[in-house]
Amino acid sequence: MNADERRFEVLRAIVADYVSTHEPVGSKTLVEQHNLGVSSATVRNDMAVLEEEGLIVQPHTSAGRIPTDQGYRLFVDRLHEIKPLTPAERRAIQAFLEGALDLDDVMRRSVRLLAQLTQQVAVVQYPTLAHSTVRHVEVVTITPARLMLVLITDTGRVDQRMVDLGDVTSEEDVSRLRTVLNSAMAEKRLADASASVAELPEQAPPELRDTMTRVCSVLIETLVEQPEERMVLGGTPNLTRNVADFPGSLRQVLEALEEQVVVLKLLAAARDSDTITVHIGMENEAEEMQTTSVVSTGYGTHGMVLGGLGVVGPTRMDYPGTMAAVRAVAAYVGEILAGR
Repeated sequence: MNADERRFEVLRAIVADYVSTHEPVGSKTLVEQHNLGVSSATVRNDMAVLEEEGLIVQPHTSAGRIPTDQGYRLFVDRLHEIKPLTPAERRAIQAFLEGALDLDDVMRRSVRLLAQLTQQVAVVQYPTLAHSTVRHVEVVTITPARLMLVLITDTGRVDQRMVDLGDVTSEEDVSRLRTVLNSAMAEKRLADASASVAELPEQAPPELRDTMTRVCSVLIETLVEQPEERMVLGGTPNLTRNVADFPGSLRQVLEALEEQVVVLKLLAAARDSDTITVHIGMENEAEEMQTTSVVSTGYGTHGMVLGGLGVVGPTRMDYPGTMAAVRAVAAYVGEILAGR
């Protein structure tokens, strides 16, 4: 191997040892524990070059070296393939997720499983309404002058809204309303369904026009124009096991994770279910997250990304294992939602 390849092998060994031990790595340890095929003097020279290039740093005088954000980035970029999970791990993931009762249960199980597999904080975004298709609209009479609308999407997401009619309506009219809404919305993407719904009041018979206007207004304003983004977070205590990974900033990280907007931005890059995105340290836009790494991807069905999921942890992370877990859980979530 040439000098550049050898130095990368030294960097790879430093990353592996530091992730495993959380101790700076010295040249003697590298020579003793890794089959680099060169002398200690050569390793020391390689480490000096890596340090000059900003890939490793010496945290204390007369200590070993640790990877920098730039070093981790090169390590991740040079991963030729993501370590596959074992058949036993895959069977366990599939069995655990397939036992879910509904969409909420799928989300809860996914986040718990991902946190357990990676020992990091897991984040799973609910399927976004904008990418969903309407499966059914149910209209339930609460009182003669109040209805509940239940919108069910193809991903199993259920949203409920109340509509005050201002006047009483009969069960016969409620049944007509239900039929008209489903004819206009069923099997349509939310954006297309909203356009159809907007035309319904004008098409309604005079005796239903006021009721239809109120119902369609609620559907458009609350379910289409302003789709609610929801997410589930799990495994936060995992961060506290390694406080030293977040010098002076763990509280900031925890507070940032509580802000759903921050976390949803972290998943915003997960637009492709075939790609694992890794943001390391300073690559994260939010300042309070710049001591963390975020590994994320999209999940979906039939080539359509419905949402994102990922892991937040320290930059000292088992990147190959974490990327494999994120990819596997995303694949199974997509398969399960496709089958519902």
